[in-house]
Amino acid sequence: MTGTSGHIVLTGASGFIGGYIVEEALRQGYRVTGVDDFSKYGSVRHSYDDNPAFHLVEGDVRDVELMESLISEADHVIAGAAMIGGITYFHSYPYDLLATNERIIASTCDAAIKAMPLGRLKKVTYLSSSMVFESTDRWPSHEGDELAIPPPHSSYGFQKLAVEYFARSAWEQYQVPYTILRPFNCVGIGERRAIGDVDIRSGSVSLAMSHVVPDLIQKVLKGQDPLRILGSGDQVRCYTYGGDLARGIVTSLGLDAATNEDFNLSTSTSTTVSELARLIWTRICGPDRPLSLEYEEPYPHDVQQRIPDVSKARDLLGFVAETPIEEVLDELIPWISAAIEEKLI
Repeated sequence: MTGTSGHIVLTGASGFIGGYIVEEALRQGYRVTGVDDFSKYGSVRHSYDDNPAFHLVEGDVRDVELMESLISEADHVIAGAAMIGGITYFHSYPYDLLATNERIIASTCDAAIKAMPLGRLKKVTYLSSSMVFESTDRWPSHEGDELAIPPPHSSYGFQKLAVEYFARSAWEQYQVPYTILRPFNCVGIGERRAIGDVDIRSGSVSLAMSHVVPDLIQKVLKGQDPLRILGSGDQVRCYTYGGDLARGIVTSLGLDAATNEDFNLSTSTSTTVSELARLIWTRICGPDRPLSLEYEEPYPHDVQQRIPDVSKARDLLGFVAETPIEEVLDELIPWISAAIEEKLI
């Protein structure tokens, strides 16, 4: 396909979710201009780099003039750029996360506001996060709960909630149409060691603590036994395949039902950390080797449950995240094994 669906400017195109979005957008026939400063992973090659419908601009999204020049020629903007990492990243760089991400989203909105009178830009799609529900005491989390519960504890979650206010405010004052999308616990290939990540000792294993799925896979592949997990193991997550999330994100671009609405994007299947650990252990070590778990002190404000209501995305977008975690693990484990060998993580 050669881009008959229009032109997307995607910020954060070289990031983890960004890679899935580019693939899906190209598959659906869009032309894609990606913007990234390579500050997280450095320069990374992708299979679509030579696709004539894809163009990657190395630049800082905080550069308003750059963003104005790109968005002036776009039909859609997907605001995906953010300073982001795993749990140690959140605790190591709370101010930088807040300040950097605020400047990124302000620049994106400023450029979109400037582009609207030109008549081409249809909408800005903002990638928020399940972390806006960080302080909730009600499950499943419905769209709108983020306005009724206490604000997030973490600077990352707080800033993602601010992104949603940017979206609604740009519409209210300047009539920039928006869609807010909240991915829940994205899993898949492509997540590497971030620049600035610091190794943390966990029993016999050192690793840059990022997200629970790749962390547990690394620990098992590196021979940790007993397997150590943070907290009680009863924490609940909805692990959603990156390819499914990208399909929901890109599909929402062309749907009138998505305009000026917010959606949780997630699988409806919940899994505890202990259940996840057993799935990973069995896939790597086989069903006959017994699993023994040890429990480490969790980080402060560790979220115990992230369970979304997904009915709105199903009913209005026709989106269902279909890929089971078992299938994701069968793709991810070999990738992480190779990444360990190549010292990418």
